[in-house]
Amino acid sequence: MKILYEDNHLIAVKKRVGDIVQGDKTGDVPLSDMVKNFLKDKYQKPGNVYLGVVHRLDRPVSGVVLFSKTSKALPRLNKMFAEHKGVKKTYLAIVVNKPAQPQGTLTHWLTRNEKQNTARAYDREVPGSKKAVLDYRLVAQSERYFLLEIELHTGRHHQIRCQLSKIGCPIRGDLKYGAPRSNPDGGISLHAWRLELEHPVSHQNITIDAPLPEERLWQEIVPTHK
Repeated sequence: MKILYEDNHLIAVKKRVGDIVQGDKTGDVPLSDMVKNFLKDKYQKPGNVYLGVVHRLDRPVSGVVLFSKTSKALPRLNKMFAEHKGVKKTYLAIVVNKPAQPQGTLTHWLTRNEKQNTARAYDREVPGSKKAVLDYRLVAQSERYFLLEIELHTGRHHQIRCQLSKIGCPIRGDLKYGAPRSNPDGGISLHAWRLELEHPVSHQNITIDAPLPEERLWQEIVPTHK
């Protein structure tokens, strides 16, 4: 587990493909418990360690995950993330097809199928749907794949995966949303690369970057992105 940022109120870590952020029915050890154990050992705390889960990333996704170390910071962070105020989330996605336009804003209405754990995108509002908005920009390409930089304006279930699939650009390895084959590590090529936010207590601006996955394709396709 790699620590990306820490102060008295916050701690951010790099999530690996396959990690779960919070405990679920699988019984696998979640990232939240790993961070608690890290804090307990680092500061030699005798009792339970406080840690608030602020947001989540899907299991097959890698990148920045932020936690709250104090009860003072958590409700403020929850409000910021829920309202998308004072927070900017930038992702990198390797997709199978080139988008029709090199950059743009995608607006869809998403419905969620709890049983199948999937989302579906519509071009107009339908019953039970929620508005989903993101900006994307084509920043690099390899012989077979295309790298998009994505800024999220809403936080819907499987939003990036579903919206990119809707425009014919499924994320590499994302079988659930139309990719032709799986990735060797079982994940998908979606990386929560940068988190920018106003600190909930000090109000200073913070930028937290997660190093790219070590897979060769990421290293080959991304240098032209900078």
